Amino acid sequence: MYQQIDDYVLRLIQESTPERTVWNVEKIRQGKPADWNYIDGCMITALLSMAEITGESRYFDFAEHFIDHFVAEDGTILTYDESKYNLDDVNEGRVLFALYDKTHKEKYRKAADVLRGQLLRQPRTVEGNFWHKLIYPNQVWLDGLYMAQPFYALYERHFGSGDFSDTLRQVETVRARMFDEEKGLYYHGYDASRTAFWADPVTGRSRNFWLRSIGWFAVALADLMEIVPAGEDNDRLRKIFVELMAGVRRYADEETGMYWQVVDQCGREGNYLETSGSCMIAYAMLKGARLGVLGKEYAAQGQKTFRGIVEKYLSFTDGNLNLGGICLVAGLGPENNRRRDGSYEYYISEPVVENDAKGVAPFILAYTEIKRLG
Repeated sequence: MYQQIDDYVLRLIQESTPERTVWNVEKIRQGKPADWNYIDGCMITALLSMAEITGESRYFDFAEHFIDHFVAEDGTILTYDESKYNLDDVNEGRVLFALYDKTHKEKYRKAADVLRGQLLRQPRTVEGNFWHKLIYPNQVWLDGLYMAQPFYALYERHFGSGDFSDTLRQVETVRARMFDEEKGLYYHGYDASRTAFWADPVTGRSRNFWLRSIGWFAVALADLMEIVPAGEDNDRLRKIFVELMAGVRRYADEETGMYWQVVDQCGREGNYLETSGSCMIAYAMLKGARLGVLGKEYAAQGQKTFRGIVEKYLSFTDGNLNLGGICLVAGLGPENNRRRDGSYEYYISEPVVENDAKGVAPFILAYTEIKRLG
């Protein structure tokens, strides 16, 4: 199966260019041209991980060629627009550090400075957390922790003063505002102003536990623990990460090890075992165990989840291997899109697709952790 997965990843690369990637299903469906976006950013992150674990240059070469298409010599980024104050647009920047470390191209450092500038000016909630986007005022989504904080921490480690206190404060505020003690799970979103139509008027929280949002947060924490040096800051991250992994593990499907689209609604009509979030949880558990933060039983659980995904959703169609069971997209609002209300019915209504990078990228990341086990 390893060889088949390797071939699958290579096929996706071979069929993609910076102008059109086969794994960005949203762009394909919308008929929109390629741009600087988090979906491609997730995939390039995964390909750099493949380059590291295999030692094969073709993964790195594709990543470098891809990013070079968007990053000019002066560090400006093609199609990027800071004025949107969109945390999603920061995510692709995390690959700049690995590219800079290997190639020493100054344009990568300059582009990182551009994105760091956005974070300096990013609007914040009263507690000090970044708004998810300008169009989502006062809102914190779990997704945004992955989109911004690993980049932020990598910048501090490479080019900054090594001060991770802002990242720690934002993570701990999410723990304080969005964690459900009884369920052991995090809500998808939180509105600090408590005025969004989807927000509880008392707590500001959204209504349900969406798997991929929890997955984004889990991956953010797993990656941050590798970026932030050992010490008090790392210990604070570990505490939150261990609690999250213990909470979500309770909801694993007994047969497959996968997790449900709406995590705590096992077996409810319309709910389904979802690939992207399951891959993220598997990756986080495998990496957490490798880093010595989680016990070996979590590595075993991560392996079980990965096998379950392979058996249930990785299949041959039209002579090619394809990864299915991927929720295309889900969000909260904005005001003019009240269908996205955080209800159970909403989360199960979004399209389920094959080969989208929001599922493929974490699948590859989990796969690289499996390969590290030997």
